[in-house]
Amino acid sequence: MRQPGTTPTTSGPRQTRVGHWPVTGDHPTRAILLILLSGVCFSFVGMIVRLTDGVPVYEKVFLRSIVSLAITGAIAFRSRENPFHWDAQTRLLILRGIFGTMAMTLYFYAIANLTLADATILNKLSPFFVILLAPLFLKERLSRYVVPALAVAFIGAVLVIKPQLDFSALPALGGLFSALASASAYTVVRYLRGKEAPYKIVFYFALVSTVVMIPPVIVNFVPVSRGDLLALLATGVLATVGQLCLTFAYHQAPVTKISIYNYAHVLFALLIGLVIWGELPDRLALVGTALIVGVAVYNHRRVVREIPPPA
Repeated sequence: MRQPGTTPTTSGPRQTRVGHWPVTGDHPTRAILLILLSGVCFSFVGMIVRLTDGVPVYEKVFLRSIVSLAITGAIAFRSRENPFHWDAQTRLLILRGIFGTMAMTLYFYAIANLTLADATILNKLSPFFVILLAPLFLKERLSRYVVPALAVAFIGAVLVIKPQLDFSALPALGGLFSALASASAYTVVRYLRGKEAPYKIVFYFALVSTVVMIPPVIVNFVPVSRGDLLALLATGVLATVGQLCLTFAYHQAPVTKISIYNYAHVLFALLIGLVIWGELPDRLALVGTALIVGVAVYNHRRVVREIPPPA
């Protein structure tokens, strides 16, 4: 029986599709573009979260998740599929949702108890955890250039973000484990390549995070103004697009090859800060930007050279 979201082919492996997007072959350039687009979406989500600082975090997460759940549920309805159908991959879908919810919650906890810069730089350790998990669980070959490239990108991010390195134990552990949870989620997404449609993976992430956030919303509900409500509903749309792009990306190429492009999020946030709040980058930030862009271009050339074009 055909799995939901798969299209049989006359030869070669089956391809999982949403619309006309194939997601089983290795398409590194497409994967990188999708990660960059997801970074743009998440940067705008961060901007809105910052602008609605009077709304409790759990309500922000709930509104974001419920919108994502509605959108991906609508995709399932249009595809005439039941996303709640239990199959061999459902446990992994739930696991991905748990990892994603843990990452989001721990990151918000770190933000609440550390400086934003310190929390962000801890979260940006996730690509290093990816290069540990992917060879172990996905049997992906780790190229010699990957670790040095990640190190350069991380140094660039440090120069842009400028963490104060004033870590206290529990919040710092929260930020560190948010990075580990993110990397675990990315690894599960890659493992599900060709087994489940990307929208279904995002659906379960939204489902788990919605269920987790219902109790605090009920117990500690805080009324939200109409403007904040509309803005936070918009974060749901942006976050859904960002998650779909990220999920597509990790279906398109090995996670060890493309996780470095998550650092583009730092650059997009820098640009938004400049446009919205007039936050001018200093010389160190410009050097950091140059490092991230330079190593990203270098990484892309190596990835394209290593991964053969799809048939």
